[in-house]
Amino acid sequence: MKMFITRIVLAARKFRQWFLAQITFGFLNLLKLLPADPAIRFADWLVRKIGPMTGRHKLMLVNLANAFPEKSEEERLDIALASWGHMGRLAAEYVFLDRLFDFDPAAEKPGRIEVSGIPLFLDLRDNPRPFIVFTAHTGNFELLPVAGAAFGLNVTVMFRPPNNPYIAEKVFNFRSARMGKLVPSHAGSSFALARQLEACKGIGVLVDQKFQKGLMTRFFGNPVQTNPLLAKLVRQFDCEVYPARCIRLADNRYRLEIEPRIEIPRTATGAVDVQATGQLLNDKVESWVREHPEQWLWYHDRWNIKHSIKR
Repeated sequence: MKMFITRIVLAARKFRQWFLAQITFGFLNLLKLLPADPAIRFADWLVRKIGPMTGRHKLMLVNLANAFPEKSEEERLDIALASWGHMGRLAAEYVFLDRLFDFDPAAEKPGRIEVSGIPLFLDLRDNPRPFIVFTAHTGNFELLPVAGAAFGLNVTVMFRPPNNPYIAEKVFNFRSARMGKLVPSHAGSSFALARQLEACKGIGVLVDQKFQKGLMTRFFGNPVQTNPLLAKLVRQFDCEVYPARCIRLADNRYRLEIEPRIEIPRTATGAVDVQATGQLLNDKVESWVREHPEQWLWYHDRWNIKHSIKR
């Protein structure tokens, strides 16, 4: 009897995941019927309406209160609503990703995409060596590996698949066709990334995700757990590290930036300081988020303090 009930529960969960996936795919297919600009604006408007009705909205406001205690409730609410809008844009931009990336350095007029740091792109491409590019969930971060592939830059990207297996399969197929080699984040992903660095190739990682049993660091003045993987890979391969981000501009335009190489903190003996490196990554991401707070995904539980608001 117990086994029968377990099977029923698992079947119900599987059906729920399938059903939610069909709703998601239906929404994205509907957007395909529209031109890119109206579709992106519509998704922004729709998710601004729906987002505040979900349980994640409360978490978003808690996160904002902890990050910006100096701001008024009205200011934090404005950021939250804008952040929901950017989430809607991110979903719609998936549909039009091929058309959105129109960067052409020889074009007389700028298109949707402008790129800052082209000499760095070309240097990494033309002078093979192990390197890491890190970013965060800001703007349309999915455009960064697309840009790398467009410049012929051989980068293996680690990503976290969606929890829904039906959506995860679609997302993986979509990404792999446009972003080069992908490595889903799981127990063995660090070995796959290490092999790329060992072969004098580059990898790309997101560094603003919650990581259980990670380094105890601070982000916006609050304690967080940070993945030590990047620091450990630098310690093993002595590779270069570059920050990169996407910024959404007005009129559905985007600026992609790759910044100069950062200096990794070292101990007195010259070894990579893993703890200080984790904090350095947080400080860089925090500087980005403070510049454009509405473009970061506040709905995820980065601090793991759902019901604690710093006064």
